[in-house]
Amino acid sequence: MSVRASRVPMRCVSLCALLAAAAISACSGGSGSTAPNVIVLGIDGLDYNLTRELIEAGRLPNFKRLMDSGSFGPLETAVTPQSPVAWSNFITGMDSGGHGIFDFLHRDLEREPPLPFGWPYQSMTKETPVGRSLTLGGWYFPLSGGNIQLARYGTPFWQHLADAGISSTLVRMPANFPPVGIGDRELSGMGTPDLGGTPGEFTFFSTDRRQFMKSDVSGGHIYPADIIDGVFNGTLYALTDNPFTVEEADAVGADFEVFIDPDNPVAKIVIGDQELILQEGEWSPWVSADFELVPYVMSISGAVRFYLKSVRGDFGLYVTPIQIDPLNPGSAISHPDSFATELGNATGRYYTQEMPQDTKAIQWGVFDIDEFLTQAALTRAETTAQYKHLLESWSGGFLFSYFGSVDQVSHVMWGLTRDPDHPAYVAETHDPYSEVVPSLYAEFDDLVGYTLDRMSDDTLLVIMSDHGFGSWRRSFNLNTWLHKNGYMALQRRTRLPIREFFTGVDWGTTQAYSVGISALYLNLRGREPQGTVAPGDRDELLLQLERDLLATVDPLTGEPTVTRVFLRERDFHDRGNLEIGPDIIVGFAPGVRGSGNSALGGLTAEILKDNTDDWSGSHIWDPSAVPGVLLTSRALKRPASSLQNLAAALLTEYGIDGFPDGSTPVTIATN
Repeated sequence: MSVRASRVPMRCVSLCALLAAAAISACSGGSGSTAPNVIVLGIDGLDYNLTRELIEAGRLPNFKRLMDSGSFGPLETAVTPQSPVAWSNFITGMDSGGHGIFDFLHRDLEREPPLPFGWPYQSMTKETPVGRSLTLGGWYFPLSGGNIQLARYGTPFWQHLADAGISSTLVRMPANFPPVGIGDRELSGMGTPDLGGTPGEFTFFSTDRRQFMKSDVSGGHIYPADIIDGVFNGTLYALTDNPFTVEEADAVGADFEVFIDPDNPVAKIVIGDQELILQEGEWSPWVSADFELVPYVMSISGAVRFYLKSVRGDFGLYVTPIQIDPLNPGSAISHPDSFATELGNATGRYYTQEMPQDTKAIQWGVFDIDEFLTQAALTRAETTAQYKHLLESWSGGFLFSYFGSVDQVSHVMWGLTRDPDHPAYVAETHDPYSEVVPSLYAEFDDLVGYTLDRMSDDTLLVIMSDHGFGSWRRSFNLNTWLHKNGYMALQRRTRLPIREFFTGVDWGTTQAYSVGISALYLNLRGREPQGTVAPGDRDELLLQLERDLLATVDPLTGEPTVTRVFLRERDFHDRGNLEIGPDIIVGFAPGVRGSGNSALGGLTAEILKDNTDDWSGSHIWDPSAVPGVLLTSRALKRPASSLQNLAAALLTEYGIDGFPDGSTPVTIATN
């Protein structure tokens, strides 16, 4: 169970705020005028080239309305073009050297016991160590520490809105968990865990041996279903280890029963005091589940949906990751705390985890394509309903709403439906889905039209995305490349492949390693626990790695695999958190991406291989190849060309100047 580590209280309207508001009023038109209203729709992964193509084809008429009345163009993304990094650039106006987010994964060199490569952790949050504690019999009670803290540094742009007395609502802003609590209303987004503290882990119960014999299922759990006399008894586990018991591996679960109809493809699910009747192929509504931590004293509430995949032949029951229940949140997912519940009461329970589209379920064969698209549509319906509810009741100021469905669906479907040369493309299987991605763009075009028809003439509407998209054809293992180019050594009897965590690496003679999709670290003496590279040799080694990476050619295509290399001190300009980042970030050529195996310290026999996974689209390569999108309903007073200078441009609409925009390096305090 996580709690907000700290909250910045809403500021009272002070003399300074009143003066700032007066200044804004003067800048926006003189006596009697008011601050403008701005709506920003953040559509993750909306690709500039495809958007332009669909506008020109007449398929996005409302985007065209924006383009004709305002502006349309590419929006420079971040280094690297990963969503946590890109959105942090937007939020703070700084690059990673300032805000401290460089990748989805960072590594912790201070955690005990020390590992040669550090402990990998999710970059957007960090857990504070437990301080004082009390043990009573078999129970353990932390009295201080043990909280989850937001790991993004820097001042979010809506702080300046608050200082000027301008109301703000931010729904699912990425890299904002726990919410900083500065806006009038904030709901956390990317970075928000499920109830168990993970990015989201599904549960699947099946009688199909081919399913439950799968090992090391990342992003989920597959269990055998033993059905006795038409009844299945199951357990949902919120936590693998109860934080309040001395005993280790004391899982926290909630039991449920499934009664299978002997004649019809129907089942009844009973969980707590709730009963559900589902047809085969049907989704349940959200239901609550209570998980007891300390008997009669403490429990946490979660929420799940069931999907009855099959009851005839093999039984299959999918359960969503256990959500922090928005109607009874045990963790800080909104500011004020009541905001999450107000949304739930208005539009129904909803996914609270960071990226709810279950791409892991399709990767592990639990969902087929149609089931994945249905589940993604359920998440999209929730976020759309919430946005429409907020828009109808919005009284002005600043409104931001984030939508992640385009990004997650594109990750699965882009290469399979838009690239006939993709290694996993099969015409008869994938051609029926050729309109999936364009139809998603059309859905959001409809939402833009809905907004335009309801907003006042003086409201500025902004459509933005953090990066574009492309087909991921070839998978590049950075750790294997380091090994084959003499930068990483293996112990004498080690053979490839290495599954994960650098098993068999000889750290005594290794110069560099990779943790994360495109990050390289030197095995630096005095920094890494078993460092070998002398600090005085660091700069020359970095330049040598850059030359060798840029010279690497794919033997299959004869094309370069890396088109840009970013060195930490040279290519990041803001300061304060530079040391968090890798020594090198690799800008892969379009179509090539760092492998997931390498990201967690694995090595394969070959550096490059075809990508045949159910994750066919990507954007984690040379950022110049995957710009985002910027559409505005009127020309901005201050032009914006990148994520890093967009927030400053939006603040200029309110007459607020001085926010970082990338033009001048910023150094921030690290505490």
